[in-house]
Amino acid sequence: MPSSSATPEPLFAVSHLSKRYGDNTVVDDLSFHIAAGECLGVIGPNGAGKTTTIRMCLGQSVPDGGSISAFGLAMPRDSLAIKAQLGVVSQLDTLDPDFSCAENLLVYGRYFGMKSGQIRERIPALLAFASLTSKATAKPGELSGGMKRRLSLARALVNNPRLLLLDEPTTGLDPQARHLMWERLQLLLQEGKSILLTTHFMDEAERLCTRLLVLDHGKKIAEGAPRDLISQHLEPDVVEVYGAGALELVAGPLQALAARVEVSGETVFFYTQDAKPLLQALSAQPQLRTLHRPANLEDLFLKLTGRQIREDA
Repeated sequence: MPSSSATPEPLFAVSHLSKRYGDNTVVDDLSFHIAAGECLGVIGPNGAGKTTTIRMCLGQSVPDGGSISAFGLAMPRDSLAIKAQLGVVSQLDTLDPDFSCAENLLVYGRYFGMKSGQIRERIPALLAFASLTSKATAKPGELSGGMKRRLSLARALVNNPRLLLLDEPTTGLDPQARHLMWERLQLLLQEGKSILLTTHFMDEAERLCTRLLVLDHGKKIAEGAPRDLISQHLEPDVVEVYGAGALELVAGPLQALAARVEVSGETVFFYTQDAKPLLQALSAQPQLRTLHRPANLEDLFLKLTGRQIREDA
């Protein structure tokens, strides 16, 4: 008889995945899994392999090596059966501009073989979930960016999926729209949905994700719960210093008061176990501006992947 403490089978699993375009390896021996009811965040700089990984998970791109399984099925062999249990929100707006909000949901549901009556029963609840009840007859061109993203999320839920794949779902949204989107995603997690999320927003990743996967050059370079990763890789205190003369501190005596010093633009970052001595020393230079804060996920991202800006790949 199996032990009650046995680890449950993951809902979704990627094993030793690889993808090459010519001589360029964009996904390199990547493995991860998603458990039922969790949100796995995938973060990394441009060209890290995030979108290519999503495309392979959806069967839109064939891996050069490795395997993908979901719900006990194999991709791409069982791609149709897997897609029937997935919900997808892509980076780009794929709403049909000629259909109203309600019609977008109706037409999309038919792709899953759902009957019109069944879809129509779900439409009011989906529009309410997206705070778009009053926009049922409006076309996407009449909606704000935040409304379009919420409609895309509602559309992804039309087939009541077990797993949502969200590729940078809040890119381009203002803060209010992002927070409303986060609220809706939290509700889905509370309902037991699972989410695979790629994002460039570190506050979004820390707020939503149970675990994080950090990619760079197609490789997994770190994995774990957000707070655990921060404590493993970073000093607890950060002091940012900027203003006239800040850059001169890098080679000065204050660097001895920090475990690590980094520069980005005109700002000097002091990473330290105890910020008090450093702040006391900086108080003697009132022309400098300082910000003392705890280490966060953005610090982790920059330490692991570097501060150099990369072009889109």
